[in-house]
This record gives sequence, structure tokens and C-alpha cells, in this order.
Amino acid sequence: MTTNAITRPAPHISRALNIGLWSAQSLIFVAFVVFGCMKMFMPVDQLAAMWVWPGQVPVPFLRFMGIVDAAGGVGVLLPALTRIQPRLTVLAALGCTALQIAAIIFHVSRGEAFVTPLNFVLLALSAFILWGRAKKAQITPRG
Repeated sequence: MTTNAITRPAPHISRALNIGLWSAQSLIFVAFVVFGCMKMFMPVDQLAAMWVWPGQVPVPFLRFMGIVDAAGGVGVLLPALTRIQPRLTVLAALGCTALQIAAIIFHVSRGEAFVTPLNFVLLALSAFILWGRAKKAQITPRG
């Protein structure tokens, strides 16, 4: 008798991995929502005083990037936490990973490699969530 992925019980998830994933998800949630809200609501001159690039891109692009950031942060945590459509957590982690790769390329292409350490940390956390929630510690849907 063969078992398929639907009937096979979930593999045992180590406590450390589970804590690490929830911690990473929480950190990504906070970081992406805070940075997203800053990009959406702060005046451009205040953002430009903190970061070079906001004063050098069109305002609609800056505001759109804020929406993307906030949506990514919410998407990494909320579906897993509520267990409603938890596969969206994996997709959000994929989006956050791609976003950080794009941000690193953007900054390096502008000669701003010195501002990328935070992007590399966010990239590592996003990739960890992507790997963990897709392969090692999937969240089962409610019901």
C-alpha cells in the first residue's frame, strides 16, 4: 500500500526549527510593515534624510514600494498564524526574498553597496522562511 502526500502524516518538526521560523516570521513582519508604512506615509524629504534613494525616485513608485513591503510582511505572518490559506505564507516569503534580491541589485547598481547589510539580513530571514515553511515545517490549513 502506498501513501501519498495528502494521507501521510506531517513529519516531526523540531522545536528549535519551529521557534526559529516563528521568530523569523515575526521579525520580517515587523521590519516590512514598519518600512512599508514609512514609505507610504512619511514625507519624502524626511525619508530622503534617512535614505538616499527616496528623493531620487518618483513618489508613486516610493508609495507603491511601501504597499509591497507592508503586504509582504503581513503575508509572511498572518496566513500561517490564522492557518487560513497558509500556503500564502510561502508565496509571501518568495516575494520578500525576490524583493530583497532586487533591492540589493538596485543599491549596488547605484554605488550604494554600503547600505545593503540590512537587505542581506532580510534576504536571509525571508529565504529561511521560504525554505522552512515550504519544505520542513508546513502549516496545515484550518479545518
